[in-house]
Amino acid sequence: MLWEVSFGTLLLVTICLGGGAAWMAGRAIANTWKPTSQIISYMILLAAGVRFLHFALFEGTLLSLHYYIVDLIILLIICWLGFRFTRTNQMVRQYHWLYEKVSPLTWKERKG
Repeated sequence: MLWEVSFGTLLLVTICLGGGAAWMAGRAIANTWKPTSQIISYMILLAAGVRFLHFALFEGTLLSLHYYIVDLIILLIICWLGFRFTRTNQMVRQYHWLYEKVSPLTWKERKG
C-alpha cells in the first residue's frame, strides 16, 4: 500500500507540502551548481520531516520504514525533476551558443 491513513493525506502532506519543498530543494541544488548526488542527502532529511508531519497531524506511524521509503521515493522523484528542469534552463540560458533545449528536462549540443 502506498498510503497509510488515506490517499488525501498522502496527497496533501507528501506530494503538496513535501513535494513543494523537494522541488525547491532541487532548484536550489541546481542553482548552486552542486552535483546530483546532493539530492539524496537532502531528501533523506526531508522524508523524515514529512513522516513526522504524517505522525503529528494525521496520527500516522512515525517509525514506519515502509512508509518512510514510499515518501522518500516520491520526494526523490520530485526533487530530481526540479533539479533537471532548473539545470536545463541554466545550460540553455548561460551557454546558448553551445546547447539548445530538447524538452523541459533535457538539452543537446547545437549543430554547426
